[in-house]
Amino acid sequence: MFKVLVIAYYYPPMGLSGVQRTLKFTKYLRKYNWDPTVLTTGEVGYFAHDLSLLNEVEKNDIRVIRTESSDLNSLLKKFGTIKMPAEWIRRIFSRISKTFLIPDNKKNWSKRAYLKAKEILSQERFDIIYVSAPPFSSFASTAKLREEFDIPLIVDYRDLWLQNQFAFYPTKYHKIKHKKLEYKALRNSDHIIVVNRRIKEELLKVYKFLNFDDISIITHGFDNEDFVNNPEEDREKRDRKIRMLHTGTFYEGITPLYFLKAFKKLTIEKPEIAQNFELHFTGYFRNENHKLARKLNLQDFIFDHGYLDHGDSIRKLKSADILWFMLPDSKNMDTVTVGKLFEYLGARKPILACVPEGISRKIAQEYGASFITSPKDVQGIFNTLVEIYKLFYNNNLPEFNEDFVLKHDRDALTKQLALLFQFHSKIVE
Repeated sequence: MFKVLVIAYYYPPMGLSGVQRTLKFTKYLRKYNWDPTVLTTGEVGYFAHDLSLLNEVEKNDIRVIRTESSDLNSLLKKFGTIKMPAEWIRRIFSRISKTFLIPDNKKNWSKRAYLKAKEILSQERFDIIYVSAPPFSSFASTAKLREEFDIPLIVDYRDLWLQNQFAFYPTKYHKIKHKKLEYKALRNSDHIIVVNRRIKEELLKVYKFLNFDDISIITHGFDNEDFVNNPEEDREKRDRKIRMLHTGTFYEGITPLYFLKAFKKLTIEKPEIAQNFELHFTGYFRNENHKLARKLNLQDFIFDHGYLDHGDSIRKLKSADILWFMLPDSKNMDTVTVGKLFEYLGARKPILACVPEGISRKIAQEYGASFITSPKDVQGIFNTLVEIYKLFYNNNLPEFNEDFVLKHDRDALTKQLALLFQFHSKIVE
């Protein structure tokens, strides 16, 4: 069996969407003759911990090596799971961090991960190194391992680096420094994986030395085993209302504001329709959004389930009638595919996508069972809610494209990854 060293800051027991892609790859790699060793962080303070995901790591006997550091998350480890602050506070801290820590606030961990990786590679032979980014400091720090140990390096971009949708460059120096770091790291890599076509296009446009074949696309996905092993909730005894569900966190312009304004309009203009809806949220709905709901007098419609472990979150997806999400119409948001969209596909339920033009809208269109509006179009969302009501009670909701869904199964995506490993490793020589 071939060996891959996986370097990933975000990994269980951390929760939230950043851990899912790497976890599922490492779960299925052995099936395709690749044995993963994961180099990740030690105990940290974080907004969410998910022991069910850690159990999945242990159940699949994935080898994990943890390294401590003095980054902020590590310093807060004694607090365990940390309450997410108000968005304005989080944004201030984010701006401060991006001003003084280049490329990101995980740079201390990334340096220590590099040293730990050197130690591991000095003692064992690996056929390939795989780095999951962000944090991009881990890519910048570990890229030199390729030359030091003559081992191919593959980097996986879950988001853009230089032109990241949430990037903040207070001076020209900051942007130039980021670009130099990314340029150097890309020069030291053998291959690049991205989650969608738009990220590939941006990298090719900015870094002219890259060729089309230097970058492969492996999308986000869903693990079909999660859906098989987590049955729907029993709703037979409940009044048959339309259960709409949003999963995940609201931050950086990702907000329920326009959806809730549209629903408020529904309660005023068509209260007989509004009373047939329930608005469910898992993840972090956050206090400011509860205040917004009370201001709009919608609290009786809202069910906030808080952060759930992954299995419980899947059960909520399967038990919902309509799944919805939004992305703001802001810079480079057209390059973003959010991980939860693919778990929505796995649930095989109709989707309300309040999104700008871009890759996420295209995916929703190809899925088929989607209602699509612009993110701030209150009237459009209102009209769509009325349409959903009529179609739901007439048993005429749109059908999803099963062939499109199956393309995003984690098992099949891991097979693509293993083939790339095989092609770019020294094994083929």
